[in-house]
Amino acid sequence: MPPAPELISPRSPRVSAARRLAKRNFRGKERLFLAEGPQAVREAAAHRSEGRAGLVELFATLEAAERYAEIVGEARAAGARIHLADEEVIADISTTVTPQGLVGVCRFLDTGFEAILRTRPRLVAVLAHVRDPGNAGTVLRCADAAGADAVVLTDASVDLYNPKAVRASVGSLFHLPVAVGVPVERAVAGLKDAGVRILAADGAGDRDLDEELDKGTMGGPTAWVFGNEAWGLPEDTRALADAVVRVPIHGKAESLNLATAAAVCLYASARAQRAVGGCRSVTV
Repeated sequence: MPPAPELISPRSPRVSAARRLAKRNFRGKERLFLAEGPQAVREAAAHRSEGRAGLVELFATLEAAERYAEIVGEARAAGARIHLADEEVIADISTTVTPQGLVGVCRFLDTGFEAILRTRPRLVAVLAHVRDPGNAGTVLRCADAAGADAVVLTDASVDLYNPKAVRASVGSLFHLPVAVGVPVERAVAGLKDAGVRILAADGAGDRDLDEELDKGTMGGPTAWVFGNEAWGLPEDTRALADAVVRVPIHGKAESLNLATAAAVCLYASARAQRAVGGCRSVTV
């Protein structure tokens, strides 16, 4: 017979501790957060920081443990505590409407801003005043896909470890350095000192992305600053940038949402940097 779930009651101390991580103040106190679903749990188990795995605990239904036996094995190999739980327990911990049967408890993994600067980054996404966790996670995913070296969340942006942000990143949170709580002025100044050009993405920008690409100005180290979903970037933040760039709208759409605009901008830089003469191109 299959083993009975180890955690029968949602009132178990381990379940209660995990459930509290849905709240920001408890996440900050414990420096732990939740990652749900097979992709996020797999990435957490593979992640290493200072010799430690990112995954601390794994709660799994019996069905999910059987379906994702390889992931459970990776979690166990990473030293995570494995808890078989009934669906009631998983539903109690999960923040999704339809849980996938796997919920991981993970260590915070943000990186110090100064450590990012020491790597001499060539492509960075700076999230300034981004309040929607889904957008923040999606931009992080776009930055990862475009080959960015780091992401910076300013002190006016959403919590990196908000469950919606973690889900929207689809595991990319574990792939690249992310600094949090950095004042936008400090972020811009530090990146400029590191030789990075600052481009603010704004629909009302006086520079056109296509024109910048045509002029060949985007092959060097670049940081894109993205603003709030509803009102964009404040004037004082735009003033910090070397240029304010708009994504051209060739059709009848009124605008692009934040994540889509970020994907376009980051990929434009990635392509320019990999072209002949770009900062990532290989020359003899």
